[in-house]
Amino acid sequence: MLQSSRPTCRIVRPGQSYDGKQGLSYFEGISAEAVGSTGICMHLLTIPPGGRAKAHLHESHETAIYVLSGEAHTWYGNRLEHHAIVRAGEMFYIPAGVPHLPANLSDQPCSAVIARTDPKEQESVVLLPDLDGLVPA
Repeated sequence: MLQSSRPTCRIVRPGQSYDGKQGLSYFEGISAEAVGSTGICMHLLTIPPGGRAKAHLHESHETAIYVLSGEAHTWYGNRLEHHAIVRAGEMFYIPAGVPHLPANLSDQPCSAVIARTDPKEQESVVLLPDLDGLVPA
């Protein structure tokens, strides 16, 4: 019997996690590496109480976030001059090339579904260490 080289549907059960360049741990999900996706990736992220990412941007991909529980503070803009609080049930959009730094300032975990337009999610991550100090720890 000949096997088709055509892509097929896949179930992904988040189990293993990986540490992203941004300083947070993500649960493996949909990506080029996991399922062979070509235009999207989707992961689960839980930011522990007091946790925060490193300032960064995604050179060539957009990000959509849906907060499942808790709330995330995100500073964004060229000098992280803007601030948004995204709560459970809300969505947040980050265009390609926009510097940002998410953090969980509460005493409860913040969990979110993160979807990006780059199937190799970590490839266009650019760390911006000169911006990290603009957001108090």
